[in-house]
Amino acid sequence: MKKSLAVIMTSALLLLSACGSGSKVTGGEEKEKVVKIGITQIVEHPSLDAAREGFIAALKDAGYEEGKNLKIDYQNAQGDMNNNMSIAQKLVSDKNDLILAIATPSAQAVVQSTKDIPILFTAITDPVGAELVESLEKPGKNATGTSDTHPDAIKNTIAAIKKFIPDAKKVGIIYNNGEPNSVVNVKNAKKALEEVGLEAVETTVSTSSDVKQAAESLVGRADVFYIPKDNTVVSALESVINIANEKDIPTFVGEGDSVKRGTFASYGFDYHDLGYTTGRMAVDILKGKKPSEIPVGFPENLELVINKKAAEEEGITLTDEMLKDAKIVGE
Repeated sequence: MKKSLAVIMTSALLLLSACGSGSKVTGGEEKEKVVKIGITQIVEHPSLDAAREGFIAALKDAGYEEGKNLKIDYQNAQGDMNNNMSIAQKLVSDKNDLILAIATPSAQAVVQSTKDIPILFTAITDPVGAELVESLEKPGKNATGTSDTHPDAIKNTIAAIKKFIPDAKKVGIIYNNGEPNSVVNVKNAKKALEEVGLEAVETTVSTSSDVKQAAESLVGRADVFYIPKDNTVVSALESVINIANEKDIPTFVGEGDSVKRGTFASYGFDYHDLGYTTGRMAVDILKGKKPSEIPVGFPENLELVINKKAAEEEGITLTDEMLKDAKIVGE
């Protein structure tokens, strides 16, 4: 009887020891830890959505899957800056293991809200200028990620305006001057326009509801539209496309996803690939690497994208030279 009691007590002590160690036992197996990742995105449009989807795909390929060992809290600010800051603060207070910020305003809000949680960003024009990192090679803090600024993208797109629309003299630019990324992009575009002898005609917006009126204001003042990587304008891109189609105004843009939606041309890249690269960085961080040890990444591939249907709608005659090296969409 004493022996049986001793065996029972020993078993009980072993069970208590296992429970006190922090491991969760279910059916004799240790339950895998669930990783919590918060995602904040300033606004919905195809490029930013593709970056988010690429990020999640990279996590899944590395064995992190929603509903199993991964919990994602995705929040969209719908272009509202107050909402944007509230989302950042909520994701920090929820003690996520890592936060992904998509687009510059989202990243700035998160970086201002925590110095402890690892932060990754993607679709950022100028990470240093936005004060997200100390340098591209050595981020230095708790944030790193990927920039969507290929060094030749704007220059090549502006050169294509000059080459494809030789009679054009004035280029209408619509952007939100409250977006730091847009200010940088427009500055670079104006420099590229000046170098090829074209004049920039600017109009600014504050919200997506202003975009239609802004496009209308450029009719008769601009021979071509150029839409930079601007989250406010791109989220309401169809307003620009409708005006361009009605008035036969060739429309060039800052990224390839907007060409798929109905604009004419751009030198762009795949935002899904950019997000995937960011997701691989997340895997490294979850395995113990610090953000400060990971240099900021950039798009690797740049290609001319042309929409054939948009060319027809905007009164553009396509030539063999235009199509020779282009990726064709809208057929």
